[in-house]
Amino acid sequence: MRLITLGLLALLVLIQYPLWLGKGGWLRVSDLDRQVVAAQKKNDELKARNAKLGSEVQDLKEGTEAVEERARFELGMIKEGEIFVQILDANQKPAENAPPPPPPPPAPPKQGAR
Repeated sequence: MRLITLGLLALLVLIQYPLWLGKGGWLRVSDLDRQVVAAQKKNDELKARNAKLGSEVQDLKEGTEAVEERARFELGMIKEGEIFVQILDANQKPAENAPPPPPPPPAPPKQGAR
């Protein structure tokens, strides 16, 4: 009787092995599920980034406002006739990678007396 019990127990263990540790076992399936969730999250982030870039490209193709905004903030450009005012905090050091302030507009030519 004891030998039959041990034999059945051994068969039970052999049957359970592929279920838990085999190629299509529960552990492998749960690991693949975690990988799928991580990949879907990454794809969602990339889709959002692509949509943002697509709308920015569309703005740059169709309107002048986006071009003007980039010129102002990335290149430090100002419109003709505008006055550039920069207020610095006396206790704060200037950023090392900040673009230099734009040069002042040229002074209008002086008109001589006639």
